[in-house]
Amino acid sequence: MQGMLTALRRGFKRRIGWKRLGIAASLLIIAFAITTLFRTLRGIDTGVLLTALTEIPRRNIALAALSVVAAFCTLTFYDFFALRTLGKKQVPYRIAALSSFTSYSIGHNIGATVFTGGAIRFRIYSDYGLNAVDVAKICFLSGLTFWLGNTFVLGIGMALHPWAASAMDQLPPAINRLIGLGGIAAIVAYLVWLTAGDNRRELGQNGWKVVLPSAPLTLLQILIGVVDLGFCALAMYLLMPAQPGIDFISLAVVFILATLLGFASHAPGSIGVFDVAMLVALPEFGREQLLATLLVFRILYFLIPFGTAVSIMGTRELWLSVVVPWQQRRRLQEACTVPPAAVPQPVKRRSSQG
Repeated sequence: MQGMLTALRRGFKRRIGWKRLGIAASLLIIAFAITTLFRTLRGIDTGVLLTALTEIPRRNIALAALSVVAAFCTLTFYDFFALRTLGKKQVPYRIAALSSFTSYSIGHNIGATVFTGGAIRFRIYSDYGLNAVDVAKICFLSGLTFWLGNTFVLGIGMALHPWAASAMDQLPPAINRLIGLGGIAAIVAYLVWLTAGDNRRELGQNGWKVVLPSAPLTLLQILIGVVDLGFCALAMYLLMPAQPGIDFISLAVVFILATLLGFASHAPGSIGVFDVAMLVALPEFGREQLLATLLVFRILYFLIPFGTAVSIMGTRELWLSVVVPWQQRRRLQEACTVPPAAVPQPVKRRSSQG
């Protein structure tokens, strides 16, 4: 039996592999989401949609925009925390903030975040002596922060409001509550594992090793992820229609599930996947009203940060490729230019009389 399992595992790795399986799963999610989205949006009244857009209070849009800004400010600590955990203290906070913001905004909107975000991080951090292995560790620790925060918030939300996820995963509330409690138990077990025995918990081998943060630092790591998700969910909550109404925790559960599904699809900007998940999970809201909320949220959370990040990176590349070399050439020319030596003038002496 064991030999058969070993043969099946080897055959799976040789003929299919986890990479191909992940690509197939992503394409399946995207195809299902697009099909469901077209079916859901069939018969949408554009006039009602435009009216719903104008009915969103301007004050709520402004507060949602501030929540998005706060979420991206919290996001900057993902890389900063990872850098300090790895001992890369030569990288200042402003560079960590630049890397976090641009890599997430551009990578998540383009898709294949692991590769696009990693490439942007390497382009920025290589100026500070970091190599590809260091960038891979930063990506790992940043991703760990994201998943710990998601697991904690989702676990609490599904334990308290299990019915909020039932419309999306089609599971009974009792099963969803068990899943939520299981997520919390997994985090508690992880913290216990970090404190048991040797505090230096390492992952990886053959030159790629990362020391996991200690239990107190992991609590800080979870807090960063929770605050980030809290501000994102708050932005969506502020844009939701007033009727029929929904509590914040229930919306947070739906929002996180839709976000994770969008990440799993690797679709650019989670387009279609995130939207259809929200529409399916919240059938009590009018389609036009909820679609108006999603459009405004996309502008605030996806389009504006994406445009800002592209502008920042474009300006940075222009500065490094044009302005900096020009300044270096100018300084070199000034250093090589030797001023003509001053010719000493003869000193006239007065003749003595007498």
